[in-house]
Amino acid sequence: MKPNRMAIAIFVTLAALSAAGQSGQKSFDQMKSLAGAWQGKASDGKSVEVSFKETARGSALMSEIMGEDDMISMIHLDGPNRLLLTHYCARGNQPLMEGSASPDGKTITFNFLEATNLASPDDGHMQSVIFTFIDANHHIEEWHFADHGREHVVRFDLERKG
Repeated sequence: MKPNRMAIAIFVTLAALSAAGQSGQKSFDQMKSLAGAWQGKASDGKSVEVSFKETARGSALMSEIMGEDDMISMIHLDGPNRLLLTHYCARGNQPLMEGSASPDGKTITFNFLEATNLASPDDGHMQSVIFTFIDANHHIEEWHFADHGREHVVRFDLERKG
């Protein structure tokens, strides 16, 4: 009986690891489905344009928020199950965030891990970003900015152009 239990435990562990890998790839594929041009409104009522472009033979996705303070984010997998986003902020720092998908697959949340060019953890930086997938032509981005204990959220409600 003990060898059977051991085999079952190994099988369950390997299945869980395989599912986690598929989840990371599935989330990355979902992010890559955003490739193209988007337009919409920010929470302050201003117009916003965002573009997504696959690059590096599909191993990275570049997001560009265009406007007064252009900002770039690069999204990629680190191994089979770890989805990362590096945000190149107008503040001059580069937060690295790790992504996780909601159980229903409708949102992918990236949470702060570390940053370069951040003098102290209290200095202003992007703390998280949440992508909510409404349908193939509509998504919402919520960017959470932390600065000395205060959080400011900017929400983009975006529709695919053309």
